[in-house]
Amino acid sequence: MINLTIDNQKVAVEPGTTILEAAKNTGAKIPTLCYLKDINVVGACRICLVEVEGAKTFIPSCVTPVAEGMVVRTNTPAVIKARKLVLELILSDHPMECLTCLRNQNCELQDLAREFGITEVRFDGAKSEYPIDDSSPAITRDPRKCILCRRCISVCTNVQTVTALCAENRGFETLIAPAFNEKLANMECVQCGQCTLVCPTGAIVERDDTAKVWAAIADPKKHVVVQTAPATRVQLGEALGAEPGSIVTGQMVAGLRRLGFDKVFDTDFAADLTIMEEGNELLQRITTGGTLPMITSCSPGWIKFCEHFYPDLLDNLSTCKSPQQMFGPLVKTYYAQKEGIDPADIYCVSIMPCTAKKYECQRPEMNSSGYQDVDVSLTTRELGRMFRQAGLDVTNLPDEKYDEPLGISTGAGEIFGASGGVMEAALRTVYEVVTGETLENIDFEVCRGITGVKEATVQVGDLSVKVAITNGLGNARKVLDKVRSGEADYHFIEVMACPGGCIGGGGSPIPTNTEVRLKRIEATYTEDERMTLRKSHENPAIIALYDEFLGKPLGHKSHELLHTKYTPRGVNK
Repeated sequence: MINLTIDNQKVAVEPGTTILEAAKNTGAKIPTLCYLKDINVVGACRICLVEVEGAKTFIPSCVTPVAEGMVVRTNTPAVIKARKLVLELILSDHPMECLTCLRNQNCELQDLAREFGITEVRFDGAKSEYPIDDSSPAITRDPRKCILCRRCISVCTNVQTVTALCAENRGFETLIAPAFNEKLANMECVQCGQCTLVCPTGAIVERDDTAKVWAAIADPKKHVVVQTAPATRVQLGEALGAEPGSIVTGQMVAGLRRLGFDKVFDTDFAADLTIMEEGNELLQRITTGGTLPMITSCSPGWIKFCEHFYPDLLDNLSTCKSPQQMFGPLVKTYYAQKEGIDPADIYCVSIMPCTAKKYECQRPEMNSSGYQDVDVSLTTRELGRMFRQAGLDVTNLPDEKYDEPLGISTGAGEIFGASGGVMEAALRTVYEVVTGETLENIDFEVCRGITGVKEATVQVGDLSVKVAITNGLGNARKVLDKVRSGEADYHFIEVMACPGGCIGGGGSPIPTNTEVRLKRIEATYTEDERMTLRKSHENPAIIALYDEFLGKPLGHKSHELLHTKYTPRGVNK
């Protein structure tokens, strides 16, 4: 252990610990803007300066390891003055547009300015002027608001291994952008939105599509339906001030009705449908010598990643659309027929924990209903803003139930929101389909958790099914490289683009960190346990859907509406 003194308190920490982390043991809160534990440790912002006895200058605590006998002071008048000076210099090149910024009141730079009592900026000089990049259907970049912290670069490069962003130029001319300041839409960006989660300001945000939804709701000719993703019910509460992991399913449904949606449906219904199609596809591939391993296709960020970086493995992807995109064509065919509504008048909105869903619903192949299947996708953050605009205190509304039939779902559909959930849901159904027996313990604990790569062999009757589960694209790359080299002998692989799965998606409430992810996951499995039905093939609405409309899993109509193909893209396309 290394022994040192911080603010007159003796501290003992492991070798290699930074001053910043060591100070937490004393209760000292050292401010940071660029620091992300284990992801971004660059000392770029200099807000975390501390005084170290014997040092000639102030020391950046986030990148300085402790040393034996070190004496540190974190809150002397000189240190506070230096931090305030650094903060003023950052603010001197920042547009003062807080009231019109999406991150207003949820901005780390704004918080620090308030904490340091900055009421004016003494420095008046040149300001960076760059155009807004709104080329992407999912993410908007405003480089004027960038403080050069490099968090976005770090998460894109080190966690997701996409490297769609880099630092261009030097000094005052430094710009965080795609290489050669290219438009984001022209890069290999997978639209996952992890950059929006870590940006401390409003420099990178989700594209705000709430105005489109308000307009549709206000149009008397439109029949506006909404579907809510599994993860939203354990996220939305945070966007409205509740504690992380709060379950607000029934209150969210009630709030959506009060916003003016004609029907409130559940994407969990389509998740159950996905299991029926995907589970049967897996069995078909195993029994007929199809391409293995089969890899899940629920995560649009992961699909785009595969199209860019592993086009040689596209045949391994399940042909199933994601639950969002299965739901869309069913609304405009099956539901429209049952209700006698012209599908041209139906406007389908999805609420997702994901920015990549905005990209996915605009893909040209997503129109198997004869119309754009899903008209617009909103993030959990955007729905939170809509509720606030409407003056709805959603967390205090009485619970209401989803509309039928596309609102009937099972616990298997709910756990799609957590890493390993798709695999566990599939195994619950595949086991019973193969064996004809009732599964006694449906909780596949081996699938759960946020470990980057999990592997297991699951006995399904006489069949030993070898599976892998991965979350975060950097971890997916490790598994895919094994598949590409022939080292892997998996049957089935689940990939989620975002760390932790959809509960950590790019459209999640901010902040989203490991602690928050774990609370959302715990809530997800709690919700699963509360459900009366917990296996997709037992969903009566799914059974009726096949009886009345689809015929059978993998049948002609299912392939027509629920399956798709993928596009090799290469890098920088």
